[in-house]
Formats: sequence, structure tokens, C-alpha cells
Amino acid sequence: MTAVWWIRRDMRLADNGALVSAAARGAVVPLFVWEDNLLAAAGEIRRAFVFEALRSLDSATGGRLVYRVGPAVDALPEFCRLVGADSVHITEDFAPWGRARDRRVERALSGAGVELVRADTPYAIAPGTVRKDDGTPLRVFTPFYKRWLTHEWRSHPDADVGFADHGDLSVGPRGPGGWSAVSPQPASEAAAWDRFESWSERALGAYKQDRNSPALDGTSMLSAHLKFGIIHPRQLLQRLDASAGADHFRSEIAWREFYADVLFHLPHTTWQNLQPKMDSMRLDTDAAAEARFDRFCRGETGYPIVDAGIRQMLGSGWMHNRVRMIVASFLVKDLHLPWQWGARFFMERLVDADIASNNHGWQWTAGTGTDAAPYFRVFNPVSQGQKFDPTGEYVRRWVPELAEVDTKHIHEPWTLGVFAPADYPAPMVDHAVERDEALARYKAVTGK
Repeated sequence: MTAVWWIRRDMRLADNGALVSAAARGAVVPLFVWEDNLLAAAGEIRRAFVFEALRSLDSATGGRLVYRVGPAVDALPEFCRLVGADSVHITEDFAPWGRARDRRVERALSGAGVELVRADTPYAIAPGTVRKDDGTPLRVFTPFYKRWLTHEWRSHPDADVGFADHGDLSVGPRGPGGWSAVSPQPASEAAAWDRFESWSERALGAYKQDRNSPALDGTSMLSAHLKFGIIHPRQLLQRLDASAGADHFRSEIAWREFYADVLFHLPHTTWQNLQPKMDSMRLDTDAAAEARFDRFCRGETGYPIVDAGIRQMLGSGWMHNRVRMIVASFLVKDLHLPWQWGARFFMERLVDADIASNNHGWQWTAGTGTDAAPYFRVFNPVSQGQKFDPTGEYVRRWVPELAEVDTKHIHEPWTLGVFAPADYPAPMVDHAVERDEALARYKAVTGK
């Protein structure tokens, strides 16, 4: 028999339930389908990372990876007919678009006499599993995390795989149009584990403190590998001990799973406020607001830590997590723009862009999501920079116009007066004024 391993967010050979399931049926044809939304919604840097990951996977399979052009609902039944497959094995997708696509594909495959087998999940605990005693879902992280820790997860053994050779059916590894960008970091399975082993040995013990300092190499840098399943979260969990750093790293994995769970139960919150009361919040969306957003997206706000984060993302496809919160707060609380504008910007530019983590992270900052009382949390971009980048090393790395500014003034260079760098803009807004405006708008909604 021939079985198709339809690769989506599981670009690895180890601990892969979909691959194990396919191998149990017979010869495996590894297939990747270029979907329109994958190509249209991704910036060039993320595309380059995906291509590098697929090229590495193709090498690991002995050059047997086959590429087809979507949509998958059309490509899968025809491909199964060509290779004589009676089953397609997948790692299940829990996001709204992916779930709808898989239902359409399942119907199309069933009509062709082909079974769609959901054999794995991208998460240690599948969304929808962790619930209260009465069976309802949880919308607050801490109780979710406590229950999440009580659930068991199961690793998959290495599969004894015989890959079928159907390379003559491939449309080519670059997909339609080709890509010219270079991946910002190695995307292979081996490179991911090299990174984790070297980083964890050196930095995991101090993770709880150092993860907030953008100038340090204090985070694993594996978020993109998790996003595309080059590694699986359960593989990381089984390598963690009970130390404080490992415990905090474990909780960060759980945050990813929490947001996936929230989105699974409330798919409309992809782009709508989780808290309906916030729908009446007055936001700026006119032509002047769009002009401010354009300046924000160029990293020219005049606030160094904000601009450094945006330029890091534009240049590398990644932004430090602490800085993501500062940047998001600035857009929502200082510029009074819809969080959806920022979420779409991040989804396009971040290599690790994950719809659940990204959009619910933005809602957390915007005060429209799962946090109990978040709108009063307005990050001051100056004091945040001083606290988490005290020497200005991160700012100088990504905002070269400020490379020669002394540490005292690095996060507020305008205070240098006539000696301020001429090629760096003055702040586009007064944070103190806009903070008061944000809180006034919130009070108009809630009366508080």
C-alpha cells in the first residue's frame, strides 16, 4: 500500500505521529502543498525560512519530498489517484482556517475513497483537552496552566519508513514564483537541536531573568521551529528538569498552548475582541491614523526601543518578546490604532507568526483579550527601555543613527537638544499625553 504524509506544521522526522501512522500503512510519499494563503500572507523572510526547512527535510528523506500547487482540496484527491494512495496522514490543524480546509479536504478525499487520518497535534496537549471540572474551557492562564500540567503527553517512536520515489510529480521546491531571500537562521531539525543544546546548557538556568533583556542571547530562538514543527513542544518538555529556569520555560510553552486553546473554542477571536465590551472603544482609523501607522511600520516613531524592535523584525524576521509587548502597547495605547492593524503587520513580517499566539498576544496588550484587568497597563517606552536595555546595546544594534549616543540619553535622545542626532526623528507623540488619552477612552467605555 501507499500512504501520503501531508506535511504542514510537522517538518521533521523524529517524534512525528503522522509519519508513524503513514509508515504503518506502507510506502510513504511525503507531500507538501503550496497553499495560496501560505504564499500571499507571508513576507519574504518567512518564505525563505520555510523553503530552507523543506529543503532540509527533503534531504533527510533522501530527496523524496514532493511538492504540489494548491488548493489542497483539489490537489490531494488528484495526487492520491496518481500515486495509488488510499490514505492521507496529517498532524491536525486547530486554527480556524486550517480546520475548515481540512474538513473540505476530508470530504473530497472520502468521495475518492481515500481516508484522512488525523494522527498527531502540533501541541503537547491538543486544544480542547484542558477544561474545568464542569467541562467548560478556561480563559485565564494560571488555572489553565495548573490543569495543563496534570495532563500526560505521549512521544512517538522513530518510524521505520520506506519512502516512495515520486519526484517526477513535483512542481519544484521553490513553489510558484521562486524566492530570493536567505533564511535568517538555520531551519533544519539538526540545527534546531544544536541550538537548544548549546543555549540550554549556557542560559536556561538564568532564563527567568535574562529572557526580558533584548540585548542578551537569553531566549531559545526556537519559536519559528516550533511554529513549523521542525521540533515538537513535547520534545522540549521531556528535556526540562525542575529548575527555576526550566519551570519558566515550561510555562512559556504552556502560554502557546493556552492561546491555541482559546482560539479553538472561540474562533471568532482571531480578528474580533474576546471582550465584547471593548468593541465600543474609540479608535483612530482616518487618513491621519494611517499615516501614523506607516511611520510606525518603518520604525520611525522617535522612541528608540520601539523603533529597534520594528527594525529588528524588518531585518531579521524576529522580534524579542519583551519588545513585542512594548511595540504593541505603543501602537494601541499611544497611537490609539486598532490592534488588528499591528497583528496583521506582525503576521506578515515575523517568521514565527502563529495566528493564535500573535493575535491573542496583541489582544492581551490591547486589553481586549484574556487578561483580567489589562487596559491600565500602558508601557512607557522610555522607562521600559531603561529597565530592560539599560546600556542601550539593543537600541544601538538596530538603530544605527543612535550608535554614538551616550547611555544616559540613549532612550530619550531628544533631551540632548541641539546635540540630538539630526538623522533620528523626534518622538511622534508625547507619551504622557497619549497615556491619559488612552485611559480616558477606556473610562468612556467602562465608566471606571
